Formats: sequence, C-alpha cells, structure tokens
Amino acid sequence: QVQLVESGGGLVQAGGSLRLSCAASGHSFSRYVMGWFRQAPGREREFVAGISWTGGRTSYEDYAKGRFTISRDNAKNTVYLQMNSLKPEDTAVYYCAAAPGVGIPTIEADFASWGQGTQVTVSS
Repeated sequence: QVQLVESGGGLVQAGGSLRLSCAASGHSFSRYVMGWFRQAPGREREFVAGISWTGGRTSYEDYAKGRFTISRDNAKNTVYLQMNSLKPEDTAVYYCAAAPGVGIPTIEADFASWGQGTQVTVSS
C-alpha cells in the first residue's frame, strides 16, 4: 500500500499550463499502476490518465489526449500530470491514485489508494 499527496494545482487562464505532482510513500511504488482522476462540482469523479509500472504504457480519456501527459519517476516515487492548453471545463479537483496489478484500470473501484486532491481552476 502507498500514501499519496498531490500538489501543483492553482489558478490559470484558459490556454495556460500546469504540472501536477503526486508524491508517494510506502512499499513498492514501482509495482503500482498510477492514475489521475478529476471531479468537478456536481459531477462524478472521472478518469483522466493512467501509466504502467515503468511508464512504457499510458492511457488517456478522450478529452485529455493531445493536451495532457502523464509520466512517472520511480526513483523519486512521484507521478506527474502535465496539462497544456487548459480549458475552463478542466476546472476540477484532481486526484492521483494507485492500483496493484499490471493493467491500467479506468474506474475508481480498481484503485486501492487515493490522494487528497489538488484544485485546478481555469478562468475564461
């Protein structure tokens, strides 16, 4: 099991960029598939992106493709989400999550550990 803490959120103008970080502590970080989710007020939490153990495989929700990039540095026990060309509809609390296994899950129930979230607000 791992404990996760997100950082890097903030207020940005439409078209701008942010880089979110998720610092992990605990055992065997490199053996966890990592993912990012987001939740806007009044909406369900939704999948953003996922990454395999070594970073060789990634998965993105359609709205994130071409704009967001997930990466990880296992030596630093950290996963990142680079967000470019941000839109007001990207405004949400962003959460990182960890899932044991080898595939990349896309639903909440398949992730065992969650961070507390970091707020991203995109103004128009």
